[in-house]
Order: sequence, then structure tokens, then C-alpha cells
Amino acid sequence: QVQLVESGGGLVQAGGSLRLSCAVSGRTFRTDAMGWFRQAPGEEREFVGVITAIGVPYYSNSVKGRFTISRDDAKKMTFLQMNSLKPEDTAVYYCAVLGDSYTDYRRPDEYHYWGQGTQVTVSS
Repeated sequence: QVQLVESGGGLVQAGGSLRLSCAVSGRTFRTDAMGWFRQAPGEEREFVGVITAIGVPYYSNSVKGRFTISRDDAKKMTFLQMNSLKPEDTAVYYCAVLGDSYTDYRRPDEYHYWGQGTQVTVSS
């Protein structure tokens, strides 16, 4: 059974930082590309970034330069370091496993397994 568990969310002031973690079980992991998404109330799920199996990250324009994705294959974990947070970053953040035959890694429907999400709230 595949499980993804996010942690590290919370309340932070604008300009602050948070580090989210995603622990994966039930998969080999080292061959998986891992994505991060977020969803604000009333909004669609939004692509944040993805890290390939060989550790190359790609980011949305809205977080590029502020967020960093990393992975630790030995621990089967991926991380989202968020710096210079803004109120518009407030959302539930999710990690997910990218499917092998994807065509667009920015699309949520290309991902097969999801965590339950962790809330990030940035106050102004």
C-alpha cells in the first residue's frame, strides 16, 4: 500500500520560512519523480514544483527563487523549503508521485498517489 505523509506546515509571518516534508512508503521511491502542489480555498490545485528521479527540480514561476525542492532517497523523503513566504502562498500543500508516462508534469492528473496535505498559512 502506497502512503505519502506530509508534515511541517503551520502559521508563519510574511517573509518567514517553512520546510515541508513528505515521507513515502510502499514504493521503491528512487525511480519516482515527486511533485508538490498547493490548493487554496475555492481554487484549483496548483503546481508548485517537481523533482526528477535524478534530483533535477523544476518550479512554477510563482515560487521560483523562493522555494527549493530536494529529496533523500535513503529516507524515501522529499522536502519543500519555502523562503520569503507571502500571504498568497497560503494553501494546503500536497506531495505526489508522478506517473511514468506523463506528458505534462504540471498537471495534477499526471500524478498517481497523493498525500493528505499540510496547511500553510502566511499572515501579513
